[in-house]
Amino acid sequence: MAQLIANSLYVASIYTIIALGFALIYQVSHFFHFAHGVVFTAGAYLTFLFKICFGYPFFFSIVVAIGFSAILGCLIEISIYRPLRRKDASSLILLLASLGIYIVLQNVISMVFGDDIKTIRSGIVEEGINILGARITPIQITIISVSLFLLVCCFFFLKYTKMGHAMRAVANDPELARVSGIESDRVILSTFALGSALAGIAGILVALDVDMTPTMGMNALLMGVVAVVIGGVGSIPGVALGALLLGMAQQFGVWKISSQWQDAIAFVILLIFLLFRPQGFLGKKAKTATL
Repeated sequence: MAQLIANSLYVASIYTIIALGFALIYQVSHFFHFAHGVVFTAGAYLTFLFKICFGYPFFFSIVVAIGFSAILGCLIEISIYRPLRRKDASSLILLLASLGIYIVLQNVISMVFGDDIKTIRSGIVEEGINILGARITPIQITIISVSLFLLVCCFFFLKYTKMGHAMRAVANDPELARVSGIESDRVILSTFALGSALAGIAGILVALDVDMTPTMGMNALLMGVVAVVIGGVGSIPGVALGALLLGMAQQFGVWKISSQWQDAIAFVILLIFLLFRPQGFLGKKAKTATL
């Protein structure tokens, strides 16, 4: 039982970081940014490029990779999404564009680095630390700690900073925000930078624990989306709660059945929430005006 709880916390921490970035971008742009998954992958491969290929120090490589992940997200927004928005493209068009971006960039990564498994880990594999009967590795402890730190930082950023208030304003009512003098394009660009940096961090952390492949981003993204829907779009505590529920359901589920059912468990939970509580745990139900 202790091991299952530890595994759930570890998995939920990964889902939380991915879901945070996705939720931030979704709130201000109002469409599913599926290219978020390839930014997740790019974070890991950029670290591999700078650390293994160029031989830069480990922590320097991580910082540069996170920065380039943020830049990649901004380039996607400036070169593709922004022109489409100015042409009054629908959310469906933006969604299809994001899927196209994902496929193109994933294939670019495959062509440059190959399809084989890569690693950015170095040194010997350390034995897990015994904590209350559960074995957990130092990198998994790091992932849980980083996830909690980023969760708290995002909460205070949105609640107490000027840019955080602007993001919330654009998310709630883009037209009213524009009339109030908020530059929506600048806010959206900043959100893409922040969300993409979070995706890059998540990709790096996963690669440090289980290595990486060019296709690693899609499954991670889908789990992040499920966590957002379960927890409630617009609520950072809800995202964390949704990620925790999803992680626990998957880990306790495979305790009784095969691990190949993990994804099925996630989407069964998603369907249940969509049917009975589409706003999620802490999301607010949309109100309609009546005459």
